[in-house]
Amino acid sequence: MIQIKHLAVGGIVLFVSYFPLAAQDPGIPPDTNGCIPCEELKNLSFPEVHITEAVTITDKTTYCKVLGTIGKEINFELLLPGDWNGRFVMGGGGGFVGSIANSANWSVHDGYATSGTDTGHKGHGIKADWALDNMERQVNFGHLAVHRTAVVSKAIIARYYCHDPEYSYFMGCSRGGGQAMMEAQRYPEDFDGIIVGAPAFDWTAFAAEFIQNIQAIYPDPDNLEEAVITKENLAKLQSAILDQCDMLDGIRDSILNDPEECDFDLSALPICPDDVMGGECFTISQINAIQTVYDGVTNDQAEIYPGFPLGGENEPGGWLPWITGPNDGTMELGFPSLQFGFGTEIFKYLVFQDPDWDYSTYDYSNFFEKTRYASAYLDATSANYSEFKKRNGKLIIYHGWNDPALSAYATIEHYEAVMNKDPDVKDYIRLFLLPGVLHCGGGPGPDRADWVGLIRDWVENGNAPDRVIMSKVKNEEVKMTRPVFPYPRKAVYDGQGDPNMESSFK
Repeated sequence: MIQIKHLAVGGIVLFVSYFPLAAQDPGIPPDTNGCIPCEELKNLSFPEVHITEAVTITDKTTYCKVLGTIGKEINFELLLPGDWNGRFVMGGGGGFVGSIANSANWSVHDGYATSGTDTGHKGHGIKADWALDNMERQVNFGHLAVHRTAVVSKAIIARYYCHDPEYSYFMGCSRGGGQAMMEAQRYPEDFDGIIVGAPAFDWTAFAAEFIQNIQAIYPDPDNLEEAVITKENLAKLQSAILDQCDMLDGIRDSILNDPEECDFDLSALPICPDDVMGGECFTISQINAIQTVYDGVTNDQAEIYPGFPLGGENEPGGWLPWITGPNDGTMELGFPSLQFGFGTEIFKYLVFQDPDWDYSTYDYSNFFEKTRYASAYLDATSANYSEFKKRNGKLIIYHGWNDPALSAYATIEHYEAVMNKDPDVKDYIRLFLLPGVLHCGGGPGPDRADWVGLIRDWVENGNAPDRVIMSKVKNEEVKMTRPVFPYPRKAVYDGQGDPNMESSFK
């Protein structure tokens, strides 16, 4: 049996937990009353929880759909399969969330109880004006809403099935990957196994990187129709990089197996005569803007965020929508690129609480001091996973080498910080870098794996993932399979076999 408790200060919920409860407690009826049918879940009475809907749905399989609100405005969805496998999986959100994100939705048909949350606000995934001068929403988004939803979901599961989940898992990519890391660091009791994809975990830092990039690419805030880096630049840049480095791994496949092995010098690119922009050449300002993306951002104190690895610049879903723009999909919101949108919104509404903040004049001299408050509730940067380790928790991290949204170098730096703190980190956390893969998927590299099956096998059977087979699927047909190994190991082509078969790599 479970009790949900909260500590409120000035109307702001600060902490939620669950723990065994004596049967006589009036808050939750004792288990001796038996399991509760789906429709009667609406009658459950939990502190600060209002269940608005509980209906039985038949779609491929039969399951119970529960909708509700925690506190003032944390909305959640919980799906309870008729044929339950005893496991709970929670899905993470993307961007600024703003709608219920149950990315594990598909798995209810495989017997998993799944849940997701809007993290306490409604809004567009690239807009953050909901956070202006609202500490409760900021903290809910930062970390509390996912934790409270996990606790409430488990409480409802216990009453519906008459026992707690045997195992609980979390899976998310991008914002969901950051939520996953936050859970392991702040609330290690919530989940037994966690899957972290391309994590947005250092919000203030990657926002600074975004701002520096758009300062170079859109130096004039009154002219967002023309980017310094053009589409022609991206095509020429990627072609030049592949010409020099594609064969370093012995395969011509438009995939850099390890971008760090590519010693590409931007000075080798053709410079436009008289520095006049042309389709087959680069101006000095274009070269400088490209170099800015690769360099990362620093101030006189330390590195703030690393730059981006080489590769994937001209891929669909690569630099154009994320970094350079202009992108029709975001321009209607006033953002020529996704980095422009996320970077300016984070600084306006989560860091400075100033809708009129001007990106073009920002410098980074007092970055760490000025972002301390936002970092306190947004960032999952602790290298201490000791409590998660004590609970025998397991965590898998994966990140595409060519991710144009969040640098794989940031994830590598975090993992190395954890390794420096605990040399035995591989016993409970493993990192996999995916060659040729963009943000959460896409790109020429294989981007699919059975992450849920892998984390289950590690948690439940003690089989740590040591060789993960990634697949590239087009039109529902597997076109390529390749292995990836726990960092810092990497796959090496044997020089003889079919490069589209994982058996050709060691």
